[in-house]
Amino acid sequence: MKATSVKPVRCAIYTRVSTDHGLDQEFNSLDAQYDAASAYIKSQTHAGWHLIRSRYDDGGYSGGSTDRPDLQARSPPGPKPKWK
Repeated sequence: MKATSVKPVRCAIYTRVSTDHGLDQEFNSLDAQYDAASAYIKSQTHAGWHLIRSRYDDGGYSGGSTDRPDLQARSPPGPKPKWK
């Protein structure tokens, strides 16, 4: 039986919260979002998923605009992708 080749998938985690309330806490909403996403990515290692080391967090930025520093930093140069 031939082994199935799994294509590696590099995964980045982007977290955001609309207000900066509570961001100074030791564990905050951005941390909780990161932990949940990280656990899900780890659960998909059988499918070739692996987490890249960079972390992208925008605390205190509205979701009504894509003008957020870490979102822009993680976006590839050139035409901006359409986010779903």
